[in-house]
Amino acid sequence: MKDRQKAAEAAVFDQTDYLPKRQLLIVFGALAVSLLICFVDQNGIGVALPTIGRELHAEATVSWAGTSALIANTVFQVLYGRMSDLFGRKAVFMSALALLTISDLLCGLSQNATMLYFFRGLAGVANGGITSLSMMVVSDVVTLKERGKYQGILGACIGLGNMIGPFAAAAFVQRSTWRGLFWVISPLAAVCCIVCYFILPVPKTTEKPDYRALCKKIDYWGITFGASAIILILIPVSGGGSYFAWDSAMVISMLVIGGCCLLAFLFVEYRVAVLPMMPLSLFKSTPICVMLLQNLLFGFVYYSQLYYLPLFFQNARRMPPIISAALVLPIPCSQMTASILSGQYISYRERYGEVIWSGFFLWTLGAGLTCMFNLNTPIAAIVVILVLQGTGVGFVFQPTLVALQAHSTKTQRAVVISNRNFLRSLGGAVGLAVSAAVLQMSLKQALPSEFASLASSSYSSPDFSAIGASPDQVLSILEAYAYASRRVFIMNVPFVGTCLLGCFLIKDRGLERPNETSSSLQSEVQAVEQDNNEMTRDSIMLDDLREQRQADDESSRSNR
Repeated sequence: MKDRQKAAEAAVFDQTDYLPKRQLLIVFGALAVSLLICFVDQNGIGVALPTIGRELHAEATVSWAGTSALIANTVFQVLYGRMSDLFGRKAVFMSALALLTISDLLCGLSQNATMLYFFRGLAGVANGGITSLSMMVVSDVVTLKERGKYQGILGACIGLGNMIGPFAAAAFVQRSTWRGLFWVISPLAAVCCIVCYFILPVPKTTEKPDYRALCKKIDYWGITFGASAIILILIPVSGGGSYFAWDSAMVISMLVIGGCCLLAFLFVEYRVAVLPMMPLSLFKSTPICVMLLQNLLFGFVYYSQLYYLPLFFQNARRMPPIISAALVLPIPCSQMTASILSGQYISYRERYGEVIWSGFFLWTLGAGLTCMFNLNTPIAAIVVILVLQGTGVGFVFQPTLVALQAHSTKTQRAVVISNRNFLRSLGGAVGLAVSAAVLQMSLKQALPSEFASLASSSYSSPDFSAIGASPDQVLSILEAYAYASRRVFIMNVPFVGTCLLGCFLIKDRGLERPNETSSSLQSEVQAVEQDNNEMTRDSIMLDDLREQRQADDESSRSNR
């Protein structure tokens, strides 16, 4: 089986194509804008959740507007590495942009919660493709030494998208309708798709692809068991204790069947799949295994913070959506700055170890300090703590990707990127699901007994005049919301701390890659040799013409 997998790996065509500077900047600009739009869509909705829940009469289940997107993102994320290996980066990337265009248009047209959750799931599939493929294309057109700089800028686009998204959503919620956010993103994604059609490089291969043979290499069993495991496990985890009873037959059966599907998925990846989506051989390397685990925990904490900090500001501190978005701004703003600086540092020093160490340290410190948030925490203190978190995230997000590529082989590049993004998305989906359960359970415990029914709508605070609450009761309810949010923040700290400890097992190998350097030099040498050959050919042809002309002249003179 291992021989078959190696043969299949060798059959995958190499899509490396180091571009000239001018063409590289054009391609990179299109990727950066696409990634920016993707994260505006992905993280803008968090601020609008309370409003969407009220309008669609889904206060108890509105968390699925985020969770469904992340579950779908996770299910399909791991596919993109192999699909792009088989069918080319350009085709798969454009299909993801087209899907985002359609799904966001339909999100804006949703008439009930079920429709919204389904179309948000489709948007999650598209976002996963855009995120993975943009990183893969950069790794194809840029050497590892320069990759830190360019991927750091892509990380800044992610931070900028996270920064713009909440503001855009808050503006639409307060001035128009939450549907407008999706109606703006949809045509922008369509424009990016059209631009990418003309400028993205096409793989240089002389052989016409045999699509029938390629389709046979797709890991269908892995897709089936992996998707089933993720869906069957995350649905009860997200709803357990709130709208699903933990001891209900449905929850127990879904968890058991999901666990069996997970075991089947691991068996398929190890023994059955010719081109596995998640080659278990990746986990034989200790640094790669640790960094993939760090990305799993990264997603858990990162998405939990982005979604539940606005809820704390709106529900516990009674702030309007636009102010809530402004208070979350320090995270993506400092993330964007730190990502650019870390990328430049890595490319200049050709080291990444100290960047990752300092990033996880700052993030652990910032996450720990959020546990102090209450109704009286000064705004200035909140901003400083969130700046620490954002700086840590910026030092971690893209540098860990560079480190993963430094520890992996050239043929593993796309698979490593897709699995890294898959595990980060899986962590995010699990993090949102677990955070939702913790929030609702904690709120149920902390609310005064006469207002215990409010726990079912943990994503929006009640209208106090409608429920007839006294000032003391209002304060108790707000304290309960703050307590529930604080329990979510406390839960996140050990996970970031585990990532920090994992840095002890990662050795900085630097960014020098002889095969990439030699390949770029080889392409230049080949070009020079081709020019020399053409010049030699032209010279020979000229000599032949001169000799022929001399022979003709001598023949004509002899005839005379």
